[in-house]
Amino acid sequence: MSQIIACKNQNGIILAADSKAIDFDPNGRMVERTVGRLVQLTQYTAILTGGAAEGEAMCHALKRFVSDEGISSIEEVYGAALPFLAAEYERFMRKQCEILPLDPIHHVHFILAGYTKDNSRNPFHLYLLWTKKKLPQLDGDEISLAFAVPRLMRLEYTLNQYCKEDRPLNQILNEIRKTMEQLSESQEEIAPPFSYAFITTQGYEKVS
Repeated sequence: MSQIIACKNQNGIILAADSKAIDFDPNGRMVERTVGRLVQLTQYTAILTGGAAEGEAMCHALKRFVSDEGISSIEEVYGAALPFLAAEYERFMRKQCEILPLDPIHHVHFILAGYTKDNSRNPFHLYLLWTKKKLPQLDGDEISLAFAVPRLMRLEYTLNQYCKEDRPLNQILNEIRKTMEQLSESQEEIAPPFSYAFITTQGYEKVS
């Protein structure tokens, strides 16, 4: 019930998300919501959330935690984010399952992105924080160049090629914009407004 996309090359990171989510009202009825799936965490890090609408609140809770702890580098943020979000997700699942049985619609996933000044050869990092299907909990993996959730194999192939060629971020973003617009026209689960951002050596920049 969402679409998030991330990719990176030596010029920086591109992040993209739609804003549609399915939630439940107090009576257990499904309702549509507009959520902010792209959240800046620090000057050089940000996070995307897909799946359950509650992911947005989890990201803002993480932002407050990172600020309170004075964490800045992407490695530190990733090290803190995995256990923090796992605890937030477990709390959400306990509360949710008091009302409704476990359902895939409750699953949530994140892409964490950031820049580090400490590694000139590999300064930009992307991490997927995802839900295991059989036992809902969060696990993490590093993304090499490009990833989309749900998977978009054709787009991911194109983005991987563009990133290997270190094409300008704006040129790569145009391909992502086109795909997001096409998806919103063909799939009811995906809808604008869309959010886009860059992370470069200058920091986080939201793109209109």
